[in-house]
Amino acid sequence: MKQEHFTDTIFYQIELTAKYCKLLGQQVFEKYNTGISVEEFAVLDTVKCNGELCQRDIAKLILKDRANTGKLLDTLENKGLITRKLSMKNNRPVKLIELTEEGREKVQEAVNKIRPHYAEVKEKIANSDLAKVQDLLADLRLMLKETIDIQI
Repeated sequence: MKQEHFTDTIFYQIELTAKYCKLLGQQVFEKYNTGISVEEFAVLDTVKCNGELCQRDIAKLILKDRANTGKLLDTLENKGLITRKLSMKNNRPVKLIELTEEGREKVQEAVNKIRPHYAEVKEKIANSDLAKVQDLLADLRLMLKETIDIQI
């Protein structure tokens, strides 16, 4: 019986695929001169889709530690794309993140620039296969989320 190596596992294959996706994102954002990084876009899009969030909530959604999330938020605030306002959450003071008008425009501008490129890549995969992969990945993430303890 042949011994399975880590590089033969689904986990490694997903990790490699994620690295390719990250590289593609970086190249596309640079190519279309969006003025923001993929990670900054992820924060902006997360806030746009979920409304006002605190730093911890954003960190959990983008799977980054709070320190790195804080650095991203500082950069976005310096660029005038977000504001932070003091509020109360669970009887504790927190700073909620809001998109500025410029931030909303930047998200839309980036989407308009990158959408055709991603659509071109997506067209190379049959819709039924793409739906299957998305469903399988969602199931795998849910199983992993229940299995591991993420400290954010």
